Amino acid sequence: MTQNISIETLADIVAQRGGTARTITAIAGPPAAGKSTLAEKLAASLNAQKPGSAAVLGMDGFHFDDMLLVPRGLRPVKGAPQTFDVAGFHHLLQRLRANQEAEIAVPVFDRSIEIARAGAAMVPQGVTRLVVEGNYLLLDRAPWSHLKPLFDTTVLLTVSESVLRDRLLARWSGLPEAEALAKIEQNDLPNGLLVLRESAPGEFAMRGEE
Repeated sequence: MTQNISIETLADIVAQRGGTARTITAIAGPPAAGKSTLAEKLAASLNAQKPGSAAVLGMDGFHFDDMLLVPRGLRPVKGAPQTFDVAGFHHLLQRLRANQEAEIAVPVFDRSIEIARAGAAMVPQGVTRLVVEGNYLLLDRAPWSHLKPLFDTTVLLTVSESVLRDRLLARWSGLPEAEALAKIEQNDLPNGLLVLRESAPGEFAMRGEE
């Protein structure tokens, strides 16, 4: 596992893999570690080398809807591993990897309402470097561990617990303090620590900016 690889070096490695076939790069890490930012920067670097060749897919599009979570008593822990459609995510990744269709619709998580929107974006066939980001992409427990063989390149992004806590506080700064602290202490922080402690090693490791 390589420590502190730069985005530029990572982009060069990803660009060289797979020839003209579609490859998938996984960027895993705890919530608020900077996965989305890193994924977008990597895709931008790849597109600078070859315009239109890269796109980003967020795992959060596979959140179970509140209509399912509420009756199951899972709404308070939305974002925990058991609140995602892992099987559906796995099947879509297989379909994306095969790249046999002109374009494939993918869901997108709308953070403003905390709901996934089905078919909110398209991945065209010309995208040969798909960058997937999400908390549990490398989680070393079933069913999440079934995803790893679908990835050509894996990156684990880490941050310290103190930085993680500060970033989560910033994420929920619009909420009343007690509500924000409850979200962090009872759900987001435990999920983040789970990712840090139980993720399989990535091929590459990066440290989130602190």
